[in-house]
Amino acid sequence: MKNFPLINCCIAFVTLLLLSSCKKNYITYYNKVNDIDSTYRLANNPKLAIKEYRDLFDEYEPKNQERIQEYATYITLADQYNKDFGGKESLYKLIPLIAPYNNEYKKYLPIFNKYGIDNKSVEQEIAQWKKNLNKQLIDSFTIAFTRDQAGRPEDTALIRKNVEKNAKLFMWAFKEYGFPSVQKIGLIGNNGNGFYIPTMLTHMNESKDHYPYIKEKLLEYVKSGDLSPHDYALMDDAYMGIHKKSTVYGFNFIQVKDSAQINRNRKSIGIPSMKHSFKIRKDYYKNLQQNDTHNLQ
Repeated sequence: MKNFPLINCCIAFVTLLLLSSCKKNYITYYNKVNDIDSTYRLANNPKLAIKEYRDLFDEYEPKNQERIQEYATYITLADQYNKDFGGKESLYKLIPLIAPYNNEYKKYLPIFNKYGIDNKSVEQEIAQWKKNLNKQLIDSFTIAFTRDQAGRPEDTALIRKNVEKNAKLFMWAFKEYGFPSVQKIGLIGNNGNGFYIPTMLTHMNESKDHYPYIKEKLLEYVKSGDLSPHDYALMDDAYMGIHKKSTVYGFNFIQVKDSAQINRNRKSIGIPSMKHSFKIRKDYYKNLQQNDTHNLQ
């Protein structure tokens, strides 16, 4: 009987270890997405990509990164090839992932309709998503983004002052709410004024006191899936370009001397290789041009 407290403590400790070990590392997810996107985009094997995406989304809650748009691509391809993707359940999971991007949802309405979700239902889901956004964070970062842009690039004293204010805001947000992702604050601030968190992050390299802590926290958010590796890399390369005259991920217009090392750096946080990224970017802008041409007709 005397050993019961010790046994209970051991059970609690083991349970805690098991729970922590179940936490998904999204860098693994992002790298798997890159591999599957290569299967579809470069190897032109959409049916295999559908299967691999299905297996991935059984293991991880999907993201839908800008340009790759892995979850929307999976659903679109599966529908095109008459493969099961989960029907309504998966489509409802897609809605909040595309909700931040203005009228992005409209191009998926034919698929929603095909599986029994009418336009009004989609719009209601998006309206509810907007209601659930964090109003306090929206208020704070609306002000912060205006502050971030003030005085640039001439008024260096004002810029330094505002960078430190925004660095402290980020640290407060991390502590209270986690990373202020689009799923928490969207992309449109108060009174229709937008804010772009990646731009603010790239300016954090100007914070003398807080950049190392912010960088460390943001890498944690890449691993948890709250921050895209692309946005993290933009911030880190902004710092390296200004302070070290070098590049880690190839995003800061510094000449790449060792592309193999850059690709290894990219893989370490889940970014596609330089060649793969070029193809993704090319396809993305090609689709934008096609959509613009279609809208003009």
